[in-house]
Amino acid sequence: MKADSNSKRYTLEREAQVSEFEDRVVHINRCAKTVKGGRRMSFSALVVVGNKKGKIGVGLGKAKEVSEAIRKGTEAAQRNLIEVNVQDGTIPHDVEIKYGATRIRLIPAAPGTGVIAGAAARAVLELAGVHNILTKIYGSSNPSTVVQACIEGLTTQKNKNDYAVLRGQNA
Repeated sequence: MKADSNSKRYTLEREAQVSEFEDRVVHINRCAKTVKGGRRMSFSALVVVGNKKGKIGVGLGKAKEVSEAIRKGTEAAQRNLIEVNVQDGTIPHDVEIKYGATRIRLIPAAPGTGVIAGAAARAVLELAGVHNILTKIYGSSNPSTVVQACIEGLTTQKNKNDYAVLRGQNA
């Protein structure tokens, strides 16, 4: 009985800790394995988690049920949180990233433009806290590679202070 109350308290503490983050399911994939008795279905869920203030994470969960796959993906995303550089609701400079067969271009936009992006890139950018940006995807539009390319593009961003330090000037 005592272990049960501890586990309940642990889950409540964990939910309170994670409440600042919002999660979004980007893609659910159904996989079928043919066996002697018929088909066995399993699901994978690509989930993006962010606090809309520059912290973002992505996770992939696999299970026999959709809800369990989403839960596993959310937990994996919360374990893989990274910090991204967002300035005034947009990114500091444009960048083009190649990840696998996907090439994505992120271009900063003027205030009021909004997020001009496809579904997978939009989920990442909105949860990162970017409000004004233009994107273009070349090559593969597979949601998994688009999300990874978008995150890689956001993490490679540098602001004016970073470049000033590289040049040896005062920040």
